[in-house]
Amino acid sequence: MTLFERLREDFSIFLQQCLRNSDVVNFQKKCIEACTNDVDRKAAVDQALRDTLLMILNENTSKNVGVLENYITVTIDLCRRDLATSSMPVMLLSDIFDAMTLDKCEQLFTYVENNVGIWKEDLFFSACKNNLLRMCNDLLRRLSQSQQTIFCGRILLFLAKFFPFSERSGLNIVSEFNLDNYTEFGTEKLENDLEPMEGDNESENKIQMDYNLYRKFWALQDFFRNPNQCYNKMHWKVFSAHASSVLSAFSSFKLDDQRTCSATGVNKEFTVENIYKETHYFAKYLTNQKLLELQLSDSNFRRYVLLQFLILFQYLNSTVKFKTETHELKLDQVEWVKATTDQVYALLIETPPDGRVFTDIVKNILKREEHWNTWKNDGCPAFKKPLHNSVGNDEPRKLKKLKRRIGDVIQDAQCIGKFNMGNSELTKLWNLCPNNLEACKSKDRDFLPLLETYFEEAIMQSDPAAMVDDEYKKVNDGNFGWRALRLLARRSPHFFVHGNNPINKLPEYLETMIKKIAKDRPLQSDMTKTETDETPPPESNEQEFNEDVLKQESEQVECENSEIKTRKLNFVSVEMIVKLSEVLKNDWEKLATKLGYAADEIDFFRGKPTQYEQCKTMLEIWADADEDASVENLAYILEGLNFNEAVAVLKS
Repeated sequence: MTLFERLREDFSIFLQQCLRNSDVVNFQKKCIEACTNDVDRKAAVDQALRDTLLMILNENTSKNVGVLENYITVTIDLCRRDLATSSMPVMLLSDIFDAMTLDKCEQLFTYVENNVGIWKEDLFFSACKNNLLRMCNDLLRRLSQSQQTIFCGRILLFLAKFFPFSERSGLNIVSEFNLDNYTEFGTEKLENDLEPMEGDNESENKIQMDYNLYRKFWALQDFFRNPNQCYNKMHWKVFSAHASSVLSAFSSFKLDDQRTCSATGVNKEFTVENIYKETHYFAKYLTNQKLLELQLSDSNFRRYVLLQFLILFQYLNSTVKFKTETHELKLDQVEWVKATTDQVYALLIETPPDGRVFTDIVKNILKREEHWNTWKNDGCPAFKKPLHNSVGNDEPRKLKKLKRRIGDVIQDAQCIGKFNMGNSELTKLWNLCPNNLEACKSKDRDFLPLLETYFEEAIMQSDPAAMVDDEYKKVNDGNFGWRALRLLARRSPHFFVHGNNPINKLPEYLETMIKKIAKDRPLQSDMTKTETDETPPPESNEQEFNEDVLKQESEQVECENSEIKTRKLNFVSVEMIVKLSEVLKNDWEKLATKLGYAADEIDFFRGKPTQYEQCKTMLEIWADADEDASVENLAYILEGLNFNEAVAVLKS
């Protein structure tokens, strides 16, 4: 006797004792003592469960459902103790259903419904979902769709509760069509089949029935069954011709609103309740040639056909993930579909009862279908329902997280040199530069314009060749003069001069200062030079100033400008990026946020295999795309983040 056979017999005996005494702990102890290997022990327990079930089914001649429910409960407990395979409970249930009558199956299925929370646990869901689906489908095949509708509905409701909304097995991911839904109709014209029926009064509003209209009408069902035929050139010609003929027949044959009119002549309200009370549902219409005229006189029948057109047109124009490259309409076909869609909507509005209300409902349904199609094209992302800690919830209740004291939060922030402002956005803004004085000294906060830029227009107006009247000059504008004085106090060495002479009027004073500024400009026109040379020096109002000092200041400004231009050309090199990536690989996300990258861009960088490559890719993209990607700007940003080691590497 092999080891497996011996363990199988021993475990069967242990399992029978466990069922009688309801002592799973003792069964677990005996199994571990008998076999220490997990794989061998689990295989022997699985076989022992099957043998014991066969014994129970043979002994339990009355098929007592309670005994079988207790047996499955013990099996679930064994799976949770890792003594049996996770799929065993459902596999045993499937065997039980195969061995029982449908009446007993209906009773036992209550146990399956009540324990839907167990089947959805992580331990059982992935292992049992396919077996559960197969078990339910086997039951549905045994049931009569007309006699046992309640049991069929219970099975379908259970599957809806068990599987998540985004379960791919029920979503028709690849957009397949039910090609078996074939509509048969007469292919040969029958004598007198389409003659008017007895008792029918001929009127101008009746459709002239012939075999061609009958054949074209029912031939359209093949295109509704398989819309991909419309992408074929020859099939499209047939479809468009048949559709035009049928829609023209609908347009020429108007329906009267007779079904909704009461004896008093008052129309009933179009509501869902009235629809269910007054309309009849037909799963499949008869295709006899004699019935076509009566069918076209039925408003429900006409609506079904028009709605089929709209569904087909929506599919032809939609972007479906699994469509091939050839499944695309030509420009003229798109125009035809658009015009025909408008015609169909017009016919729906004219179709009683309450055609306009019904049309609005159809448009809303088709709009929601577009969202559904987009969701499928995106790969059917899962819908996660938020957890609610309500009474009776199967999932464990999560404890409410206690908030930390605000003093502890502030103290912890100060330990790492940060400030906590009580609001995430304020905290983020404040910690961009915790040192207020340094933040105020930042070059980014220097909003003063250059003297040459601000006074450029005024200098041009001071030129006699410009022939600008005094009343239109900028110096006469009070707002310009007030800003000019503030700018001169900050930028010009001509503003603060020694002397006791009173100041002229503001326009005259500004003209004097403009001439001095124009004289100091490194690039000036000959006309401005001539004017400066020919203009006599002002009398007592103009103060003498040290030209050597002004020349020195001008040279210093030019030196600073050249230095700024040189700094702008000092870009971050590839070698610097390699060295910085090694230093910043653990903190690159903070730097990425500071450089202005969005969350989705940071996620793109995270896709690289190592932190070093993530940081290197981020710096390379920044150096190529950012116009301000210079060594000085990067050093300034790194200093603000206190990445001193990286700053040292950059400066070296």
